[in-house]
Amino acid sequence: MTRSKRTLLLTGGSGVIGRAVLDAMAEDFDIVCLRGRRPIDDPRVSEFAGDFTHPTLGLPAADYAALVNRVDVVLHGAAVTKWNVDPERLRAVNVQGPASMLRVAADADAPLYYLSTAFVIRQAPADERFAGLAAYLESKTEAEELIRAGSVPAVILRPSVVTGDSRDGRMAAFQGLHRMLGNAVRGNLPVVPGEIESLVDTVPLDIVVEAVGKLIREDVTEGEYWLTAGDQALTFTDIAELCEYVSRLAWIGAVRPRFMPFESVDRLLLPLLDDLISDGRRRMFIDFLESVWVFQSSDAMPSDLDRLGFGDRATKDALTEALRRSLIYWAQVKKLLPAEPPAVESAVR
Repeated sequence: MTRSKRTLLLTGGSGVIGRAVLDAMAEDFDIVCLRGRRPIDDPRVSEFAGDFTHPTLGLPAADYAALVNRVDVVLHGAAVTKWNVDPERLRAVNVQGPASMLRVAADADAPLYYLSTAFVIRQAPADERFAGLAAYLESKTEAEELIRAGSVPAVILRPSVVTGDSRDGRMAAFQGLHRMLGNAVRGNLPVVPGEIESLVDTVPLDIVVEAVGKLIREDVTEGEYWLTAGDQALTFTDIAELCEYVSRLAWIGAVRPRFMPFESVDRLLLPLLDDLISDGRRRMFIDFLESVWVFQSSDAMPSDLDRLGFGDRATKDALTEALRRSLIYWAQVKKLLPAEPPAVESAVR
């Protein structure tokens, strides 16, 4: 019997991008989700709990054979994105996972689409305090190398920092950038390590998902795509103005954080913190340093959004408006703003 839809095997379906992929692709594809502990719980998809380290993903041999006989496309988005996790678990998911999905794609005679990260372009500082970040970036780089070396037709996708949907700011869960900017909105971020004109590359969720969908639907089965703002990225100045704007909307009126070069933080601030805060608080600050370090750059990232047809939606003005909506949605979820915030002066003055 001829199937009316192609079957997409998706990993990471409970994540921010994965949830949005389900919404965007469910009408055109039969979706099967390989999940971890957390159920997808979506009637539009079939799901099973899988094991990346098992030759048949933890399935009985007959079930695995039926799966690969059915699958037409593999989209691998599952990853550990927290840096302070056990290194063995990080490698099991971020390296063994892609290796396993390569095998699945080969068995299914299907192309593989791998969601990596644009931050493979960065190299973590040679500093033991940044060991978690270094391990994360190394795991994503190693996974890309495995995929390039494989015989399966494959596309590597590199989104930068994903913000909410450009239309309404919505997303399934907030990212590390939201936590940082949320602290700025609340007035809890007096110092930010970095230069005020550094670039912070962000890309709206809907653009990422539409770009992924475009490549899959058009049967593009090779290449590497940077899903990034590139030279249209916002600066810390732009983002600080947006945080001030949302803070005014919420009647908080937070003062803009002071920007301090990383070397000054190392030389002046961290030694003071050693005597003033607990080990736990210091670890939190180091985690914050890692996030800020990886988010910012003096150089623009490569970007393929223009050649994919999204250039007009990824201009600096469009990205500023998208981040404004994302911050407002964050503030609404956190009960700092009503569902429909009052209109005030322009976000950027």
